[in-house]
Amino acid sequence: MSEFDTIRIDTDARGVATLSLARAEKHNALSAQMLADLTRAASLLSHDDAVRVVILAADGPTFCAGGDLAWMREQIDADAETRRAGARQLANMLMAMNTMAKPVIGRVHGNAFGGGIGMMSVCDVVVAARGAKFGLTETKLGLIPATIGPYVLARMGEDKARRVFMSGRLFDAEEAVSLNLVARLADAADLDAFVEEEVAPYLLCAPGAVAEAKRMARTLGPRIDEAVIDHSIDRLIAMWEGDEAPEGIAAFFDKRKPRWQQG
Repeated sequence: MSEFDTIRIDTDARGVATLSLARAEKHNALSAQMLADLTRAASLLSHDDAVRVVILAADGPTFCAGGDLAWMREQIDADAETRRAGARQLANMLMAMNTMAKPVIGRVHGNAFGGGIGMMSVCDVVVAARGAKFGLTETKLGLIPATIGPYVLARMGEDKARRVFMSGRLFDAEEAVSLNLVARLADAADLDAFVEEEVAPYLLCAPGAVAEAKRMARTLGPRIDEAVIDHSIDRLIAMWEGDEAPEGIAAFFDKRKPRWQQG
């Protein structure tokens, strides 16, 4: 498998590929380079006949802290064409992961925020460690869960998503199960064993049939097509170009409260 800058792929003799986010020092925040690496990796894994199952994992203490704020600040300061290209890069990564022709099992430890929830939502099943924390924290920064939104809503359903989609509040692993974001919980020491229980059945199935069944499930589920993706991109750009996102991101880097937080 080709080398990458921000991720790592290890494939065992059974054809089980572990795709690891490898920016541990940045809590696996989604930078422009990581978006590009993940998009390319999804295509390579999808077309690799030797790969039967993909495990999405992460190095370090955090699964994914969300979007890289330095990258977001660059988008706010960029011209309109650059902003759209940046938003499209994020949307393309999610689409590539969501349409991978292999079952994708999320192995989640530590915390997952913002784009990390999006990454979990494009997995076919997620096993998480007890004690993990989650949150769609974009609104705290004056942003919205835009490009991840279609996948989060498809996973949770509108009624459950609205419990956490706008408030920015953190929720625990038990609530993540009730929201359909996580399928199974495990103690940290048992996480790999629980993931293996999800992997094993696929190795007994015809890989072509698995791919076709996954494709059919996506077709019958909520519609996520180019029109939906373009709308999510438009909404993200609108927030980048508004007043609140520049204030929220500037406040983060200045280590101060944004103007909408009182007290």
